[in-house]
Amino acid sequence: MANKKVTVSKTTRRLVIQENIAAYAFMLPFLVFFVGFVLYPMLMCVYTSFFDATMGNREDIFVGFGNYRELFQDPVFWKALWNTMIIVLVSVPVTCIFSLWVASAISKMHVAATSAFRCIFYLPVVTGSVAVTMVWKWMFNNYYGIFNYIGTSTGLMEKNINWLGDPKYALGCIILILLTTSVGQPIVLYVSALDNVDKSLVEAAEVDGATPVQAFWKIKWPQMMPTTLYILVITTINSFQCFALIQLLTSGGPNNSTMTIMYYIYHNAFKLYRYGYGNAMGVVLAIIIAILSAAQFKLGQEK
Repeated sequence: MANKKVTVSKTTRRLVIQENIAAYAFMLPFLVFFVGFVLYPMLMCVYTSFFDATMGNREDIFVGFGNYRELFQDPVFWKALWNTMIIVLVSVPVTCIFSLWVASAISKMHVAATSAFRCIFYLPVVTGSVAVTMVWKWMFNNYYGIFNYIGTSTGLMEKNINWLGDPKYALGCIILILLTTSVGQPIVLYVSALDNVDKSLVEAAEVDGATPVQAFWKIKWPQMMPTTLYILVITTINSFQCFALIQLLTSGGPNNSTMTIMYYIYHNAFKLYRYGYGNAMGVVLAIIIAILSAAQFKLGQEK
């Protein structure tokens, strides 16, 4: 009996080892990719931020926290940070509220209509960002754009507006475009979350006299909190990383009115060849995103 137990134990141990080897073998391609293209660049970014690195013929010069001291004395950096925070503070809540409203409306429709609307709203997400941005650029054109045409033809505007060339309107236009390309995924996620709500609890609340608003906030909303938390975190990160719109439409202008942290990093690293300074900004941006994401997780868990 003892020999049988030992045999079973050895066999079980052997099977566990084989399963672990197979599991790590399947994970190996992803681990190689993660280490080579995520972890190593992250460590190099932190390391290079302490150097005056140009990636040129000369060797990097160790400057310690010199890049960070210069960074916090750079008025363009503070302007870029301010613009980025405006984008985040406007786009994140508007995206979540609008997506929840649309998802609540289309989830009550017929299955075919719900699927059609999900495809329509998700289309900008799968469409190339360059193509979408070029369409918006044509619409905002100050000579033959559709917004100026409608405004002047209806009498709402006396003359054409240079939407992307005027500091008063440029950042607002960027936020509007970002919103249209950001609501697709949250709408799809909210529709799925609403479908997974326990219908028996909603019906019981309605029988007890709860209004639709009360049923939503007391029953549906708490069950949707994990989805909401995910949407908040992803939308915040995407808003902080707004780059393609700036690159294709304004290049940070006019007068740095649309300069964001991501574009300023690109400008310093790949146009001015100040890789160390750009990496220092990348480290600061990563810390800001990590703090905000942790705060969102904390608030989500408390609720």
